[in-house]
Amino acid sequence: MKRDGLRGLGTALVTPFTATGEVDYAALRRLVERQTEYGVDYLVVLGTTGEAVTMSEEEKTAVADTVIRVNKGRLPLVLGLGGNCTANVVAQLKEKREWLTGHFAAILSVCPFYNKPSQEGLYQHFAAIAEACPVPMVLYNVPGRTGVNMLPETAMRIYRNNPEKVAGVKEASGNMEQIGRLIDMSKDAGGGLLVISGDDGLAAEVMKMGGAGLISVASNAYPNEFGRIVREHDSGLQAKFEKLVGLLFKEGNPAGIKTVLNQMGLIENVLRLPLVANSEKVRDELRVESIRLMVERS
Repeated sequence: MKRDGLRGLGTALVTPFTATGEVDYAALRRLVERQTEYGVDYLVVLGTTGEAVTMSEEEKTAVADTVIRVNKGRLPLVLGLGGNCTANVVAQLKEKREWLTGHFAAILSVCPFYNKPSQEGLYQHFAAIAEACPVPMVLYNVPGRTGVNMLPETAMRIYRNNPEKVAGVKEASGNMEQIGRLIDMSKDAGGGLLVISGDDGLAAEVMKMGGAGLISVASNAYPNEFGRIVREHDSGLQAKFEKLVGLLFKEGNPAGIKTVLNQMGLIENVLRLPLVANSEKVRDELRVESIRLMVERS
């Protein structure tokens, strides 16, 4: 896998559910086709936005296989595969070795959550995953969800000791000084570690600093616009989406993006507990903001 395959816009796909709570494979197929039609650069399957933690292993495999079949090799695919038990993650990687090698450009592996490991613990965790993983991995730093922040020095240590296995870092700390420091450290080391924004609202700024792209939630609904933000470093267009992005996360992800996709007629507005759909107030606010954006585009 060429690392350039993970540059640009990656969409963190939602997993649509039916009104009775099963995976809606027909809606999933439509979403994948729509993403391809609007020119995103790659797809992230079974990440946080895909509600993978609420799904059985059988469902996760079926969702990933559906995306593989619909995609037909057109876009690179990244599989969310991580956890807070290193041994379990390593066992999954060994079990799925041939499947991963045949279909995925990389995995996206989140920092261990709840355990709150030290920086040394983070290093040892990802070093073990790198050794077992048959494809490159993108480290996922999202301290707001995991309770631990992976420092740039730790990310670079993981990369330097596993340069063929570590493709990049999805940085969702929201700390622009930290993100800039990681980008500079990567440049000093030859630029082999891709630094990818994990925040829709910071993508243009990260790109201007030398970032490699964005893994986006909002692009489930607005792939064309967020593609422009990434490719053109368009902070003006990003600013137009500032209110919508704030509303998307107001009551948690993926509640907001599922509301918007439902209002577009693409999916049912169903999440799995402990997540619930947006309140009527936020649904109304999202509808108004979506209409405003549509009017501005026309």
